[in-house]
Amino acid sequence: MAGVLAFACLFTGRSEASVIIDGTRAIYRPQDQEATVKLTNMGKKPVMVQAWMDGGAGKATPDAAKAPFTLTPPIFRLDPGKAQAIRVLYTHEPLPADKETLFWLSVLEVPPKASNPDGRNILQFSIRTRIKFFFRPSGLPGNPAAAPDQLSWKLVTGEGGKGVALQASNPTPYYVNFAHVGLSAAGHRYMQPGGLVAPGETAVFPIKQLDSRPNGEIKAVFDAINDLGAIGAYERPINP
Repeated sequence: MAGVLAFACLFTGRSEASVIIDGTRAIYRPQDQEATVKLTNMGKKPVMVQAWMDGGAGKATPDAAKAPFTLTPPIFRLDPGKAQAIRVLYTHEPLPADKETLFWLSVLEVPPKASNPDGRNILQFSIRTRIKFFFRPSGLPGNPAAAPDQLSWKLVTGEGGKGVALQASNPTPYYVNFAHVGLSAAGHRYMQPGGLVAPGETAVFPIKQLDSRPNGEIKAVFDAINDLGAIGAYERPINP
C-alpha cells in the first residue's frame, strides 16, 4: 500500500480535497513530547490517507522524504464525516537549538476506485495537501508573535539589475510568514503574494508592478501569519 500511495504522488492534480487539515501550520515544542495534527474527511466517500514529513522544499515523495519525526499512523482509511489525529514524535536527531527549523507535513488522499459499468476511460486524481511544520526549540529568546515587528526593510534593485524589490532582514530566531508583501508610495499600494524569511536571514520580494523606485515616502506593507494562521497587517519604514 505504501508503494501504491507513493506512486500516486506522481499523478496529483488540481481537484477539490475531501480531507481537511485542521490548521495551516503546526508547531513541535520539545517540552510537549509530541504534536498532534487533526484530519477530517469532509467528503461523501471513504479515502486512503498517507502522511509524511519532509525538509527542504517539501516536495519529496514518501519514499524519498527525510525528517527526524515519526508519524502515527502514517497510512489509514478515513471514512466520510470522520476525523483522525496524527501524532508527530521527534526522533531526536540533532537540530539547531538557537532557532526554528522548517519542515513540511504532506497529506495524500487516494479516492476509492470509481465504478465504471460502461467501460469508459476514467481519470482519477490523488490530492496532496501540505502545511508548514516548525520545530521550535525550548528557551528561544523573545516572542514569535513579536517577530514581524522586528524585521528591517530595504529597497533594492530587482533580479538582473532590473526593477525594484524589497529586502527583509530577520534578526529573530523565528520564521516570519507572509500572506502578502509590498510597498506603499504616493498613496498607492503595490502588493505581491507572500513567502517567508528564515531566522537570521534575509529574503527578497520583487515588486513586479514597478520598474523604478517610486517618488515620495516609501513604506513596506505586509500581512504576517501567526501561529494560529491569523493574519495581521503591518506597515514599516524603509531603511535608507
